Amino acid sequence: MARGGSATDAAIAMMLALAVLEPQSTGLGGGGFLLLGSAEGEVELLDGRETAPAAASGNWFLNEDGSPRDRNAAVLSGLSIGVPGQIALAAEAHARHGLLPWADLFAPAIALARDGFPVTPRLSGSLASFPQRGARDPAGEAQFYGEDGEAPAPGEVVQLPDLAATLEMIATEGPESFYSGPFAESMALKIALDTPSMAAMTVDDFQNYRAVVREPICTIYRLHRVCTVGPPSSGGYAVLAILNQVEAFDLASMGLQNAETWHVFAEAQRLAFADREFFIGDPAYVEVPLVGLLDEDYLAGRAALIEPDRTLQQVDHGDPAGASVALAPGDGWPEQGTTHFVAVDGEGNMASFTATVEGAFGSGLVHGGFYLNNELTDFDFTPEVDGLPVANRVEGGKRPASSMTPTVVYDPEGQPLFTVGAAGGGLIPAQTARALIGVIDFGLPLEEALELPFVMGVGPGALLVEQGTWMEDLGPAFEALGHPRIIPFGQLLRTTGALRGVGGWHARHDPRLDELVRIPGTVGEGAAVEAGFDEGDTLTP
Repeated sequence: MARGGSATDAAIAMMLALAVLEPQSTGLGGGGFLLLGSAEGEVELLDGRETAPAAASGNWFLNEDGSPRDRNAAVLSGLSIGVPGQIALAAEAHARHGLLPWADLFAPAIALARDGFPVTPRLSGSLASFPQRGARDPAGEAQFYGEDGEAPAPGEVVQLPDLAATLEMIATEGPESFYSGPFAESMALKIALDTPSMAAMTVDDFQNYRAVVREPICTIYRLHRVCTVGPPSSGGYAVLAILNQVEAFDLASMGLQNAETWHVFAEAQRLAFADREFFIGDPAYVEVPLVGLLDEDYLAGRAALIEPDRTLQQVDHGDPAGASVALAPGDGWPEQGTTHFVAVDGEGNMASFTATVEGAFGSGLVHGGFYLNNELTDFDFTPEVDGLPVANRVEGGKRPASSMTPTVVYDPEGQPLFTVGAAGGGLIPAQTARALIGVIDFGLPLEEALELPFVMGVGPGALLVEQGTWMEDLGPAFEALGHPRIIPFGQLLRTTGALRGVGGWHARHDPRLDELVRIPGTVGEGAAVEAGFDEGDTLTP
C-alpha cells in the first residue's frame, strides 16, 4: 500500500506470502473467500472455494455396501482434493481492484520461498504433530523433515525452491499456467492416481474452474451495517442469524461478565447452526431459502424461542419461507485448518480474506512445492436420508459448504468501521460474532474484543468454555441456567481484525497467537495481520 497498491493488492500479497509461511493452514493448493468493502459502502464477495471433479456423485464417500468411508482414509487420498481456487480468486480480485502489476504481488513470497524463512513455533509444532500429512508425500517430507524424520526447530531456516519456481511461473505466465497446460495436467494426474474411484480428477476440471463474484449478505445490527459471505459458506449466515437473534436482548445492560449474556449468545448459536446445517449448500445445486432465513420476522420468531433463564432442551431447524420440504438433515462437517487476514488502505477500503487447505497440510499430497487441500471432506459423507437429499452432498463441480466468515462493518453514519474474521472450522462463526458483539454492544477496543473468552453451545445443556478465563469461572451460573455440561476448552482461537478508532485504524491478530507466531529472536508486528489455525494448536504452547 505504501507503493500505491490497494487493500486488495495487499490481501493477495499476504495470501501468497502465507502460502510459503503457513503451509499447514493455507496455500496455492487450497481456496477461500475474499470480502471487499469500499470506503463508499460497496461490498463485493469473491468465491474461490474448491470444487469436486465433474464426474463425482453422491456415492463419492461411500463404500461398496453404501456405508460411509473412514474419514481419515478419505482425507489421506485424492478423494478429499478439490480443484484449488486460490489463484483464480487472486486473479479475479486483481483484475477488478488491483493497482500494482500482477507479478509485483508475488515478489515477497518468491523471495521467502527461494531465500528461506525462519520457521515459527506454530509451523514447527504442526510438522511434528502431523507427520502423517506433512510427510505423506516424499516431496513434502523432503521439503520440511530432516534425514532423521525430525521437524525443523523454531527459528530454523527452511527454503522451498519448488514452491518458488511455481510462484515464479504464475507471476510471469499468469494464472492460466496453473489451470492449463503441463502443470495442470501433471497435477490432475497425480490427484487421479491417488483417488480410489473411476470418477477422478481430470485436467478439464482445472481448465473449467472459475472464481465466482457473488452478492454478500448483510444485516443491520444495532444501527451498524454488517456484511459477510453467503452460500456456499454457511458461516456468514450463522453470524447474521446470531446477531439478529441476540438483538432482542439488551446485552450491554445485562453486562459483559454475566452468564445470562453468554447463555443467550450460545442459544442463538444453536438455533443458527440447526438452520445452516439443514438448508445451506452450494446455491448452484441447492435452492437455499436465504431470503426466508434472513427475514426479520423469521429471525424474531427464532429469537422468541430463547429463554434468558434456562436452556432449550431441543433445537430443530425452522421453517423459513421458500424452504424445500424435500431435504434431509446433514451430518455437519468437521472442518479444521484455515487462516484469516485483513487489510485496510488509507481511504478506508477494507479487505477480509479467509484462506484454507482444510486440515493441517490438507490431504498431504504435494505438487509444485505446495500441499493440496482436503476440502471435499467438508461435504456430508451421507448423500441422502430416507430417500431425501442432503443439501451438502457431493455432486460433480459442486463447492462444499464452509464456516468461513470474512466480515466488514459500517458504522451508523455509513463509514467503514471494522473488518474481522477467524480461522478454526466450525468455531469461526462463534469467534466472529463474539468479536462483533464486543465492539458493537460493549464498545471494546480491538485487542479486548479479540481476546474475549470463547463460549459455544454444542448441544442440550452443553457449553464449550475457554479454560483459564472468566468464562470458565461462570460455570456455576451456567449450570443454574440449565447447562449441566460445562466443557473446558483449550483449542487455540484465531480471530483477526482491523478497527477504526481514536487516531485511525488499528490492526491486531488474536492475542493468544503472540508466542506462536513470533520468530525466535525477533520483535514487532505489522499493520496488516493474519491468524492461522490447525487442529494441533492448543492454548498452551
